Amino acid sequence: MSITIPRGKTDATLESMRTALDGYLVDHPRAMISLYRQNAVSVRVRVVDPGFRGLEKSERHALVWRYLDRLPEEVQGDVSMLVLLAPGEEATSLANLEFDDPSRSSIL
Repeated sequence: MSITIPRGKTDATLESMRTALDGYLVDHPRAMISLYRQNAVSVRVRVVDPGFRGLEKSERHALVWRYLDRLPEEVQGDVSMLVLLAPGEEATSLANLEFDDPSRSSIL
């Protein structure tokens, strides 16, 4: 699979995150990853992975942060939303709804 940026333009921070998360895809090839910049200080990341089935939120976060932790702190600090879902959970996730249809941000 690939990593998509469904809205907006890419930048150095997004590319750094994409590179870090490429490692996740190598280890979890059935995952689908999307990320985008919400505003000047905020990046949203979504990972939909069948491997998340049966895992607690903390376990999912630990799996993904293992890759994001490789990034410099200033890049990590831009992650404002990390949506981690198993396939089929998208329809019932409020965070996923916000990811797909974001509220307007006042920070530019």
